[in-house]
Amino acid sequence: MIVAVVDDMFFAAKIRGTAEQLGMPVKIVKDIKKIVGNELAPRLIIVDLQAARFDPFSVATEVKADARLRETKLLGFFSHVENELARRARASGFDVVMPRSVFARRLPEILRGGLDAEAARSNDAPA
Repeated sequence: MIVAVVDDMFFAAKIRGTAEQLGMPVKIVKDIKKIVGNELAPRLIIVDLQAARFDPFSVATEVKADARLRETKLLGFFSHVENELARRARASGFDVVMPRSVFARRLPEILRGGLDAEAARSNDAPA
C-alpha cells in the first residue's frame, strides 16, 4: 500500500489515476493521523511539501516516531524554486525529496517501487 498525504486535488487525482492504471493500491489522506497509530503500514508515504492544510515536516516527525512506520520510505515533492523546502525536508527525515516536475514525470516508476534508484538521483540535487 502507498499513502499520499496531499491537499492538492490535482496531484491527488494524478497519484490515484496512475496507481489505478498500474493496479496498485493507494490511499489519499489529508491528515497524517489517518495512518499514524493504526494498522495501516504502507511501504511508501508521499507528501506534498507545499501543502497548506497540514505541516509536511511534522509528517516526517510523526512517521519516524511511530515504531511500525519508522522504516517506511518518505518521499516529499516541491516546486523546483523552493530549495529551502527541500533542505528542511531532508533535515526532517524525508528519504527522498524531488521537484514536483520530476515527481510527476517519474510517478509510475516511483509507484512500481523504483524509489531506491530515484533516491540516489534526487538526493544529489542541490539543497
